[in-house]
Amino acid sequence: MAVLFALVAFAVVGLLSGVHWYLWRRLVGDTTARGGLARRVGTVAAVVLPLISVGALVSGRAGAPFALQQALAWPGYLWLALVLYLTLALLVGEAVRPLLRRWLERRDAAGLAQSAEPPAALPAERSPVAVCAGTEADTDTVTETVTEAETGAVATPPPSRRLFVARTVAVGAATVAAGTVGYGTYSVLRGPRLKRVTVPLAKLPRQAHGFRIAVVSDIHLGPILGRAHTRRIVETINRTNPDMIAVVGDLVDGSVADLGPAAEPLRELRARHGSYFVTGNHEYFSGAAQWVDHVRELGLRPLENQRTELGGFDLAGVNDVAGEDEGEGPDFKAALGDRDPARACVLLAHQPVVIHDAVDHGVDLQLSGHTHGGQMWPGNYVAQLANPTAAGLERYGDTQLYVTRGAGAWGPPVRVGAPPDITVVELAATGA
Repeated sequence: MAVLFALVAFAVVGLLSGVHWYLWRRLVGDTTARGGLARRVGTVAAVVLPLISVGALVSGRAGAPFALQQALAWPGYLWLALVLYLTLALLVGEAVRPLLRRWLERRDAAGLAQSAEPPAALPAERSPVAVCAGTEADTDTVTETVTEAETGAVATPPPSRRLFVARTVAVGAATVAAGTVGYGTYSVLRGPRLKRVTVPLAKLPRQAHGFRIAVVSDIHLGPILGRAHTRRIVETINRTNPDMIAVVGDLVDGSVADLGPAAEPLRELRARHGSYFVTGNHEYFSGAAQWVDHVRELGLRPLENQRTELGGFDLAGVNDVAGEDEGEGPDFKAALGDRDPARACVLLAHQPVVIHDAVDHGVDLQLSGHTHGGQMWPGNYVAQLANPTAAGLERYGDTQLYVTRGAGAWGPPVRVGAPPDITVVELAATGA
């Protein structure tokens, strides 16, 4: 296992090094003069920024002071997002380069052809000879063209064609990348969008028709997203006046000591049938036991491989699969083994990958998160490959699976093509 981890780490470091060399070459090496200030600054940035990103990634698990984690997080994580979109934009620029060179060549050739045409002869009365000969030409209106050779002045040569192309592509790529990351950051900081989904359940009795569950996942409180982020989420949920609230894992990226104040607004969640919580994989990175105890103090009920009966259906919850390393993984038998199969069942499970266990245990609806919908395009394609459902509602046999994109962001506080959401799932009795 240690050897495998070392090989993976070596491959990742090699990939990141190659990407940063490519970025330096296109953004700095091809666009600046050797020995110039711009090249020196660009080279230092190409070394320092990835080191800050590595620091942002490892500082939390290394137990660094929370203030240091916060100082590293913004520049480190935003640089990772910029690296992604700078690389994509520059790769597109590789196709643009030859087209731009060809256009410049044609423009220059047309300019040379035009300059090679002989100048039109001056009228005799306006010619310099006539003037020098003392003709009656009005010398005040004579316009003479003085060449550079005659004056001895030397024109500043324009940038070379190659340098012009390199700078044009670099500026274009940087503008696109910065704009994309800026918009993606705004989409996270403005708070999640509210979605509404109706899910018909065949076993749901008529008295439970219209039961509304506010589903929120992947809040990811940490060194960037804090108390204000939590408050926005709580206010959005409470405005929907739900019957029940489900917090489906990945609430935090850090300890209770550091993030307890950021989670405090969860105490204000309001729902007629209460608020429930299941662990996500990031809880096990942060100390799941302490967070389970803390959310209980905040008024949420943890469902650790447990089930409770609500009006008209069973609500169950299982631990995240990441808990298996600590002997606390999902236990479907404990949560669902002895229930009445005639009753409808809604399951809270952080990761969509357990849907097949849910099908085997007769679950009617599984509510999950984890995927972030890919978070940053083209990550959605990776999320689709790694999960049975990346976002939205799908059916697996007699079981339906709904996956929310989550309300926060992990790593870069950036979302592109996968806006954060909170979903109100309305249960519908098919016989109503």
